[in-house]
Amino acid sequence: MAEAVLYDYWRSSASYRVRIALNLLGVAYATVPVNLLAGEQRAPDHLGRNPQGLVPVLDIDGLRLTQSLAIVEYLHETRPGGGLLPADPVGRARVRALAHAIAMDIHPVCNTRVVGRLMTLAEDGEAARAGWMHGVIAEGLAAFEAMLGHPATGRFCHGDRPTIADLCLVPQLYNARRWQVDLSAMPRLLAVEAVCDGIDAFRLAAPVAPPS
Repeated sequence: MAEAVLYDYWRSSASYRVRIALNLLGVAYATVPVNLLAGEQRAPDHLGRNPQGLVPVLDIDGLRLTQSLAIVEYLHETRPGGGLLPADPVGRARVRALAHAIAMDIHPVCNTRVVGRLMTLAEDGEAARAGWMHGVIAEGLAAFEAMLGHPATGRFCHGDRPTIADLCLVPQLYNARRWQVDLSAMPRLLAVEAVCDGIDAFRLAAPVAPPS
């Protein structure tokens, strides 16, 4: 029986993070799709769930939670063996900095709402979108690669177990490939991704297109 209900969009990076967390922590959940391309996030029923008109939204423990990193930290704090943040304050600060480098610096300026507005301002909207996405993601991931040149990096972004940083990285790499970003000069990112790809919780969370 589902312990939670996740309102998500299959290609949403933020939703992807939460799916990985739910899987890692063994939380059974049902999915309710919200089609961002069809504008369902602006429908009254979804705005009633989240006035921001964003995904994901998670119904769990009699609560309705929004914002992916807030959701993930709630799951970490309330589920046995959470482990998505290190026990020590220095480690937590580093993991949050890594996660925020993606979730707060790359992702927000690449979401459909922001890029949609960019397209309306450009003479060739499609070309502007492609250039914007490629440039922002490539620059952000190059910085993330440099951040992983740190003694605390292990098999994962921090140490030898997955944390919130890895939950942010893997979806962003999926997006990077969508926009043809060259990742060949980012071996640390690719090494972490390869380890994550060997874990069911990550594989089962990966985007799958709904039936057309």
